[in-house]
Amino acid sequence: MRGRFPFHSGRVKIVILDAYTANPGDLDWAPLEALGQVQTHDRTPSGLIAERAADAEIVLTNKTVLDAESIGRLANLKYIGVLATGYNVVDLAAAGARGVPVTNIPAYSTPAVAQMVFAHVLNLTQHVASHAEAVRQGVWADCPDFCFWNAPLAELKGQTFGIIGLGQIGRETAALAKAFGMRVIAHNHRPPREQPDGIEMVGLDEAFAQSDVLSLHCPLTEKNLHLISAERLKQMKPSALLINTARGPLVDTEALARALHDGEIAGAGLDVMEIEPPPAGHPLYSAPNCHITPHIGWATQAARRRLIDIAANNVKAFITGNPTNVVNQDQLP
Repeated sequence: MRGRFPFHSGRVKIVILDAYTANPGDLDWAPLEALGQVQTHDRTPSGLIAERAADAEIVLTNKTVLDAESIGRLANLKYIGVLATGYNVVDLAAAGARGVPVTNIPAYSTPAVAQMVFAHVLNLTQHVASHAEAVRQGVWADCPDFCFWNAPLAELKGQTFGIIGLGQIGRETAALAKAFGMRVIAHNHRPPREQPDGIEMVGLDEAFAQSDVLSLHCPLTEKNLHLISAERLKQMKPSALLINTARGPLVDTEALARALHDGEIAGAGLDVMEIEPPPAGHPLYSAPNCHITPHIGWATQAARRRLIDIAANNVKAFITGNPTNVVNQDQLP
């Protein structure tokens, strides 16, 4: 894969199958437009992939699935870029068999996701949204005292913040927790190369049992599907809070709903769900003290700008024969 890639003629054609999520109109695609002829589609149903990307040499996708059949129908395909960190939407083996590298966008959303973690933590401890709504409804105006609160308010200083998955986002989140004066403990599937400053490494059982706030930052694998199970929830403190900004299937939805109804834990803040979007009547919609945001932790404008810039750098690196962030290296010839 070294050496300049032999594109057939003129500028390379780049098709973005689902451009709207990363750029609903508040950004531009200039970094990619400098590299080739860019064609964008807000969303692409599976039945239109072959038509829209028929003559594309470079295809970019966020959540549009490129399975073996779709890949096989794209005769000119030379490269697939995933506009996200997770790349399970692409059949890596099928792409590799065609000699097509697949790249992803690592680390672009680290500060944004860590910020979302604490948006949920602060909402669960200060109840900002519910208090603001109560004021809007006239509760404060009718209050006989100078203030009121409609739920217990908790200080974070001195509490234990547990992290499962000590990658870049986990470490960024740990730094914020330490800034609040919290004790930080973490569990990683393998020990870190260097002992992280101010973070105590603990076993998984200890992370569940000791955490006042438990935040998930691990990738989804076959081994940790439903890591947050009924059994694990029973290990947590009744006063504990669960935060998930990682992957929805890390949490057993039914088990969490039961745990919240039964008071086994005090609350949950979720930015990801097992099925997205979750259907009407989802059991967590009615679970007490469960706050769900629509998978927006990654979506600050600054993070999306970084995403586009890194995507362009990935494409440029491929065109010039020095591909980077390739996630199917082992499947390539």
